[in-house]
Amino acid sequence: MATWQCVKQCGACCHLQPEDRPDLHEYLSTEELELFLSMIGEGGWCINFDHDSRECRIYPNRPRFCRVEPAVFQDMYGIEPEELNDFAIECCHQQIEGVYGDRSLEMIRFDQAVGM
Repeated sequence: MATWQCVKQCGACCHLQPEDRPDLHEYLSTEELELFLSMIGEGGWCINFDHDSRECRIYPNRPRFCRVEPAVFQDMYGIEPEELNDFAIECCHQQIEGVYGDRSLEMIRFDQAVGM
């Protein structure tokens, strides 16, 4: 069985593009939505994403909506903890494909890491 994990130096989730997420207001509070929108920089990338290291500059202090944790996903999306693994894998597949392509090195690395 595939097990979700974050793959270092991917950064696909740091490509924020609000037009790709028309339902942001449905799962973010007003304050979180303001924060999310304030984090969008050049080309739709998060201002906290370091393009050289391909890592988040604020990872330990990242906002709630950047965390793949059972309580966060249950609260934001109504995803039960036992469904989180499959949901997170699907989210990553969609995001990596949209940002880098379905045959990208990032997708290959993700699939290897999660055991697909």
